[in-house]
Amino acid sequence: MEVMPGALTSRWTVFVPLLAAITLAATWGRSLPAIAVDVVVAALVGAVLAAVHHAEVIAHRVGQPLGALVLAVAVTVIEVGLIVTLMVTSGEKSAALARDTVFAAVMITCNGIFGLSLLVGAVRRRVAVFNAEGTGAALGTVATLATLSLVLPTFTTSKPGPEFSAAQLVFAAVASLSLYVLFVMVQTVRHRDDFLPVEEGARADAGAELPTVRATVLSLIMLAVALVAVVGLAKVVSPSVESVVASAGLPQSAVGVVIALLVLLPETVAAVRAAHRGQVQISLNLALGSAMASIGLTIPAIAIATIWLEGPLVLGLGATQMVLLALTVVVGVLTVVPGRATLLQGGVHVALFCAFVFLAASP
Repeated sequence: MEVMPGALTSRWTVFVPLLAAITLAATWGRSLPAIAVDVVVAALVGAVLAAVHHAEVIAHRVGQPLGALVLAVAVTVIEVGLIVTLMVTSGEKSAALARDTVFAAVMITCNGIFGLSLLVGAVRRRVAVFNAEGTGAALGTVATLATLSLVLPTFTTSKPGPEFSAAQLVFAAVASLSLYVLFVMVQTVRHRDDFLPVEEGARADAGAELPTVRATVLSLIMLAVALVAVVGLAKVVSPSVESVVASAGLPQSAVGVVIALLVLLPETVAAVRAAHRGQVQISLNLALGSAMASIGLTIPAIAIATIWLEGPLVLGLGATQMVLLALTVVVGVLTVVPGRATLLQGGVHVALFCAFVFLAASP
């Protein structure tokens, strides 16, 4: 991390999240004119940049790879809260909301952020180098979680439709949370070196001053405020997004993709910045960690929420979505195994991401 002492407590990174939170409070649940929507979008972008700054300060203090978990987990926890809230308030209309959101997060992180990070790293140094052992373990965990939670419901027979029975949902929730916790333990404790940048010059912030405890605590608070603002403001602009999608004749699923893109902006910016510094491994940790957290935390939360949720819970993917997921896993394995990637591999993942977005808009 290139964190300069004077930048640790930059005033704008404190004021912007607070202004974004005030904007959220002032606009939540209201119908907004076009000018107000522009203000909300500006506040959202500012909150994203502030969130990235504070996440980097915290990551610099706690070190890698633990630092890469901070942003991914923080965003996912808030996102899960938003999903559960929407499912409780929207009833049967939100039956497929959890599936669509989680699948969008997997495609955005495993193709969009992943591919963009490789492209930036390869442009900077001709070849993007990373640790194949750690990245392969993360990709394998994401593939397992996605299959258990999103693919199997399409083929189980205990309940009609692409749904789990109560027992199957409990199993999927316990398995998802257990695998996620196990991965975090392996990543941060037992095999920590597998998730550190391969190039020695990129492993640490040599010569950079560590943030003080006070600055770190302030960044932790401001990160939480900024991320609440990001997710909340994304929800505030969702009616405007829905109206644009409807006027363009696009399917309702496109709304979920747009909202997921907005919510995942902090991880995207942080990953690209890390890749630009030559820390491609940190970028991939962010991408795959976000995908893993999205599944590993959302499915257990939804399983608990079904106690009071009414209506069906659709988790199974359709045929097109399963093809995209399978292709993502296969291409991901071929990318990860060598431990190095060129512009071609990055371009392939970005092409898969573009295919996902296009098919979401034109199924």
